[in-house]
Amino acid sequence: MKKILLGVAALALCNVSLAQVGTTVKEGAKATGEKAEQYGDQAKAAVSSEPNKTVDKTKAQVHKAKAKHHAKNAKEAGKDIPK
Repeated sequence: MKKILLGVAALALCNVSLAQVGTTVKEGAKATGEKAEQYGDQAKAAVSSEPNKTVDKTKAQVHKAKAKHHAKNAKEAGKDIPK
């Protein structure tokens, strides 16, 4: 009986760890995507005319903020993995 209980507890612990790793990977991928969009908008702003340039710069700032948010979430989820 003790072996079964120990096995169930170990399995539950593994599932929690895998969920945290999944969250870390997902948030990391979101951060990377937002960073790519940010750089794309910055490059677009560098070659566009004045009205569009402002819009593209603003979009780049939004993507930067989102990337920072997702990176922070990934870092926090990564800290929870060993627990």
